[in-house]
Amino acid sequence: MIGMKQQVFNPYLPSWEYIPDGEPYVFGDRVYVYGSHDSFGAPIFCVKDYVCWSASVTDLSDWRYEGVIYRKNKDPSNKLGIRCLYAPDVTQGPDGRYYLYYAFDFMGEMGVAVCNTPAGKYEFYGHVHFKDGHVWGKKSGEPFPFDPGILVDDDKRVYLYSGFATKVPAVASRGRNLTNEGGVVLELEQDMITIKSGPELLFPTKGKNGAFQDHAFFEASSIRKVDGKYCFVYSSEHNHDLCYAMADSPKGPFTYGGVLVDIGDLYLNGNEDETHASNYLGNTHGGMLQIEDQWYIFYHRQTNRSSYARQACAEKLERRDDGGFQQAEITSCGLNQGALKGIGSYEARIACNLWSINGTGRYDGKSPKQKLKDHPYFTQSGKDRENNGDQYIANMKNGSVAGFKYFEMGEANQIGITIQGNAKGTMQVSDKSDFENICAEIEVSNREKEMHTYKGALNIPRGKRALFFRFQGEGTVDFHSFELMKD
Repeated sequence: MIGMKQQVFNPYLPSWEYIPDGEPYVFGDRVYVYGSHDSFGAPIFCVKDYVCWSASVTDLSDWRYEGVIYRKNKDPSNKLGIRCLYAPDVTQGPDGRYYLYYAFDFMGEMGVAVCNTPAGKYEFYGHVHFKDGHVWGKKSGEPFPFDPGILVDDDKRVYLYSGFATKVPAVASRGRNLTNEGGVVLELEQDMITIKSGPELLFPTKGKNGAFQDHAFFEASSIRKVDGKYCFVYSSEHNHDLCYAMADSPKGPFTYGGVLVDIGDLYLNGNEDETHASNYLGNTHGGMLQIEDQWYIFYHRQTNRSSYARQACAEKLERRDDGGFQQAEITSCGLNQGALKGIGSYEARIACNLWSINGTGRYDGKSPKQKLKDHPYFTQSGKDRENNGDQYIANMKNGSVAGFKYFEMGEANQIGITIQGNAKGTMQVSDKSDFENICAEIEVSNREKEMHTYKGALNIPRGKRALFFRFQGEGTVDFHSFELMKD
């Protein structure tokens, strides 16, 4: 039974940690999350080595750093460590050992590493290859190896899923013109690395026959078993959502199931407007996990007005009457067993909603920092590091909103905000995103380098409530934290 020693928030790892593409698994009595590894302030994706984090299945609030599990220069194809380790996946093989599958950025090869324990030091095992020894991706015309998803089925047969929708220039894949028709499946031999059959196209890209309408395959292959059926999780043509499809066989045919999560809550309540998402957009990637009777979806959010500093988040999934899954709402409480306490101090970085007076935008477009220079964003001071995180919301100008979901409100009748910035105005607090019900108005008058706490009366209905903060005034607010109090 899950019982938390403390509250847990989104992102669920420390504020200084940037782990996108998280794939969660239960091995023994612990949950292990395997992902790629961004660096705050880096100009490209995934510049750091693979690390692992784990938590007890009975306490998802207490995450332990397992250290570096695989260094990018371990692969003989990358001895200089120049190429970057993209999204990995891990499984336990029929021999009891743990196998880590990965691809170096756009090199066009699938590597495998092996270890005797889930979070030990993985050693290079080889590259996925055909029976004649030919490495998959070495010949022009072959499907592009990318974003592995690995499954050892109940009968011990091994299936590898992969795919990427965007054409990759041959110069990136060492002169080979590889194809990008969509998501493919291969069956591997019991050695976990030799191709037994395939690759076979399962998920055509947008515009191709058989593609899922409006949510065609883009990338981020992930595979799970759900009630004896095969559940394929992927990022669609929109790139900011995780969708799923179901089949009775690991090789399909698969039927589209719906959206599991969208990092801007698009498609919830009929909203498909990217400029008015509930958070800033970019890619996302993740996997599903079942603990007892509860399913979760793991994904990542964007920070720092950049595509290259992404953080791990998770939400509970609810089942539909037909056995499928409802789309999860992005929240601040994620893995927490219910709403957050209505009394206490909270970092602003756990906001699940963030927008400017002019809405939101995408970080994966051209010159996002310039294009979104008047927008709020999650950031930290200083350089990338592995301790002493100080993440906050920067650049809240007039009309900017930060939203937090959810709190079990009851006793609190005072609220305080801690801010920096050169600003004069009012921070309004509401339990509604449209601010129809103003629960607090906190007067703010602050100088640029000053860290100051301002307080005001709070009048909010009891029960499970969201908290939205909107700055109205002149200047810029850097929002660090808030406190719910009882006088």
